[in-house]
Amino acid sequence: MSDIIRRDPRAEWIIRNRLHPLHDQYANQEEGGEVRGPSGLLRKFPHKVGFIGPNGIKRIDRLKGNSSAPKGKRSSAAQEVQLPLHKVDSPEYYIMVVADLVGGRLTGHDKDILGLAHKLIAERGGNGAVVAVCFGEVKEEHFDTAGVDRLLHIDGEAFEGYSPEARVQALAQVEAQYPVKQWLFPDSIHGGCDLASRLAARLGERPATQAWQVNVEQTVSRGASASLDITRKTPKILMLLEECADAIDETRHEATPITLDGVSVTAPTIQDQGLMDVDPNAIPMAEAEFILSAGNGIHNWDQFHDAAKVLGATEGASRVAVDDGFMPRSRQVGATGTWVTARVYIAVGISGAIQHMQGIGQVDKVVAINTDAGCDMVKRAALSVIGDSEEILGELMKLTAEHKSTSVSDQAEEDSHAA
Repeated sequence: MSDIIRRDPRAEWIIRNRLHPLHDQYANQEEGGEVRGPSGLLRKFPHKVGFIGPNGIKRIDRLKGNSSAPKGKRSSAAQEVQLPLHKVDSPEYYIMVVADLVGGRLTGHDKDILGLAHKLIAERGGNGAVVAVCFGEVKEEHFDTAGVDRLLHIDGEAFEGYSPEARVQALAQVEAQYPVKQWLFPDSIHGGCDLASRLAARLGERPATQAWQVNVEQTVSRGASASLDITRKTPKILMLLEECADAIDETRHEATPITLDGVSVTAPTIQDQGLMDVDPNAIPMAEAEFILSAGNGIHNWDQFHDAAKVLGATEGASRVAVDDGFMPRSRQVGATGTWVTARVYIAVGISGAIQHMQGIGQVDKVVAINTDAGCDMVKRAALSVIGDSEEILGELMKLTAEHKSTSVSDQAEEDSHAA
């Protein structure tokens, strides 16, 4: 009879009733937030999990008891999780990842390739290290969590802007100074494909392009406009597609700087004359990197068009704005319009219908301007500004104009000193 589990209905009722004078006493008897049910199975005790907020509403404890705040109080900030450190001492060989670094920061494409590099080292065995090779200005601050064991930053005036000749000469010197097993490049329009082709010609290698399934033995590449797969032995130089592997997210790496001795480049035959101004609205929506999109919250459409012109952004719109006749159908963003992959997407007055959210699923950074702090677009955004769109756009245009005038005056001053 001692094995029979008996329930105490009175104790269960007191535990359920937070206002009962004995509630805390009975609730604290249940260790770990668990209680044994009538069948003898341990059940999660819902009244034990979480805490009561200052307004009396039950909240879930997402820190899982790791908060430094007193019991029953919510911590002001979540504790940062420290990932385990992956160290490589005295590497035997290197896998070089020449990142696009669009805007000076690692792209999602770059991070996928870094993940593939670690996969190849795991398959190959030995004491290998992943090296990120960067040119020009670098703004990235999280090479360690992206999977970079060693960081080779090659800078100088010769490597600024479009400088493929100088860069391939530097990569050839890297090949001569370090034991490189493989070169990995993003197969992209940002220069990775061009640079990989030049390096392959210089080293006499036959590279793999449009590669998407890679291991140490063989590589599968897309061919014939992605209508068939081509399988071949894995070469030394690979141009890889996005999602070729999973990005690193469970380990932290050293990102130790290494140097290149005696970097010397010859005078280039290609001169970079800078970027040309183009009409942002002439850029196809699917290829635009900076989009200013309008929704039902826009009432001053003349100001919206002026803001897009001042910011240099491609104009987009939600389905509501298109159906109301304010924007052409070609500017509609969403599952029923155009799927966009912009680096920055500013959504003005767009609440975030499911079709629209699907269309911006591949956007890197979303900025939401809205009066509703609880809408889906604000939840999706990396930065949200809550307020009237007309006032915010006006202030944004003013700040942009001031920034441009300051940049022009600084450049003129530099030119005068140089003269």
